Amino acid sequence: MNRSDEYARVLLQKARDDQYVLVHLAGDAGAPPWTLGFHAQQAVEKALKAILCAQGVEYPMTHDLQRLLDLATGAGLALPPQADQMPLLTLFGAALRYDEVPAMPGGKPFDRQWAIGLVEHVIGWAETLLG
Repeated sequence: MNRSDEYARVLLQKARDDQYVLVHLAGDAGAPPWTLGFHAQQAVEKALKAILCAQGVEYPMTHDLQRLLDLATGAGLALPPQADQMPLLTLFGAALRYDEVPAMPGGKPFDRQWAIGLVEHVIGWAETLLG
C-alpha cells in the first residue's frame, strides 16, 4: 500500500467521484436504491482509506466500514460526524458482489438525502484532515 499524501489525495478524489454519481443519480426517481447505496458506501470507504493512508495506518482490502473506523480510532483519529451511521452502508459495498440486493435495517426504504448528507460529512472531514 502506498502511504503517500499523493495517494491519499487520489483516494479522496475517487471518493468525490462517487459522491458526484450519488448526488446526480439521487435526483432521478427511477435510480435503483442499491446503486445509490453502492456509491455512498464507496465514497465513505475511499474517504476513510484516504485518511488512514495519509496517517500511515495499514488497512486491509475490505468494504467493512466498521473495521476501517476501528482502525481510525485505534490510530487516535477523531472520527467524522455521524460515524456511528456509516456501517449501515457496508452492505451496499459487500453484498452486491454476490448478487444480493441489500436492504436497510428494519426494512426501511433507502433515504437518499441521508446518504448524500453522510457522504458530504465524511468527505468534508477527510478534506479538513488532509488540508
